[in-house]
Amino acid sequence: MSKVLAELTEILEQRKNSALADSSYVAQLHAKGLNKILEKVGEEATETILAAKDYAASQAKEENSDTDRAALISETADLWFHTLVMLSHLDANANDVLEELARRFGVSGIDEKASRKSK
Repeated sequence: MSKVLAELTEILEQRKNSALADSSYVAQLHAKGLNKILEKVGEEATETILAAKDYAASQAKEENSDTDRAALISETADLWFHTLVMLSHLDANANDVLEELARRFGVSGIDEKASRKSK
């Protein structure tokens, strides 16, 4: 796991059971519960999709798309962050996802998807 993901995973876990809801956004999310966390994941997913569309449109027009690219990266970071909060809330973490991705190496995406239907 990258150093950033490892550090963030540790911080999220510390804040999950923290009484710092007054001073920690992550602690506030955990205190509000899974539904609030899922709302944030959905919101950030939508914002990421819109940013991707804006970036693609600016690229297609061959415009200077630095601002749109920065927005795409920022929104993706927000989505990843809130997804990591969700995983933490459910006693999972980034390493679990990385292990699953590693397991899929060398497996055709078509075969992997088909194997999910047979389970």
